[in-house]
Amino acid sequence: MHVIEHLDKSQKTLFSFEIIPPPRGKTVREIIDIVEQIAPVKPPFIDVTSHMAEATYEELTDGTIKRRVRKKRPGTISICGIIQNRYGIDTVPHLLCTGFTREETEDAIIELNYLGIQNVLAIRGDESNYNKALSKGRTRNVFAKNLVEQLVDLREARYLDDIANSEPINFCIGVGGYPEKHVEAPNFKSDIGYLKGKVEAGADYVVTQMFFDNADYLAYVRRCREAGVEVPIIPGLKLIENVRQLRTLPKHFHVTLPDELVDEITESPKHVKEIGRRWGRKQVEGLMNSGAECIHFYVMNDATPVVDMIRDLV
Repeated sequence: MHVIEHLDKSQKTLFSFEIIPPPRGKTVREIIDIVEQIAPVKPPFIDVTSHMAEATYEELTDGTIKRRVRKKRPGTISICGIIQNRYGIDTVPHLLCTGFTREETEDAIIELNYLGIQNVLAIRGDESNYNKALSKGRTRNVFAKNLVEQLVDLREARYLDDIANSEPINFCIGVGGYPEKHVEAPNFKSDIGYLKGKVEAGADYVVTQMFFDNADYLAYVRRCREAGVEVPIIPGLKLIENVRQLRTLPKHFHVTLPDELVDEITESPKHVKEIGRRWGRKQVEGLMNSGAECIHFYVMNDATPVVDMIRDLV
């Protein structure tokens, strides 16, 4: 089922999740454990992130430097297939512009369609230290809008090569939104303009970057609506679990942590999990009271705190 169908049919706030593939060298058991934590609360869908290849450098015994190029977290399509077909939970694989050609994207969509997966999240992706050169005849999507356009073409049976009697691939397309503005956008007006372009290209819904102040999300939704963006905008949340995240979350995700939250954790670091869960619950209750159709949780290797909170709320 499409994400927007889940939203249309539900009479109450839904709770969805985002997980990441295990690191190279680990088994799928780690993901299975997380899904088995999540499954009892009946999420409408689970996002699975995608990661491009990165370059690492190793000094050999003879003093030379060897470069290795590999994905640290491969397996997005396989993991989506397991979740979708073993657990019956709709999955949303992330598709990236960065590091992938349009030809690779088309192949990925065909594979996902064979697996019965009907949703994707189209994002540009972060810059990497490895810039794969394009081989002759290959092309690349530069921005998420371009990726959305390619996906819409496939919805209308327009493949990169002219294929006789080709069939459409009917995917629901999600895109990312930034309540605190994308770090590269000069201002909110420009950022929302980029979002509107993705929606006008054919995106069906928006899921936001994590935020820790509901006022930021509500103001963002107002700006989007005023700009003519009418698709669902799903808020994204994360529960703080350790003191280190006071530094790493702003650094890696360009988000702002409220003074009240930072002060409380700084003053009582031993109680950081309790504080983070209490703060997250306050956000969830506020969003539910504001009429949020769905709340999307970013989890790493343990979904138990979020699942416990959902069970308590519903």
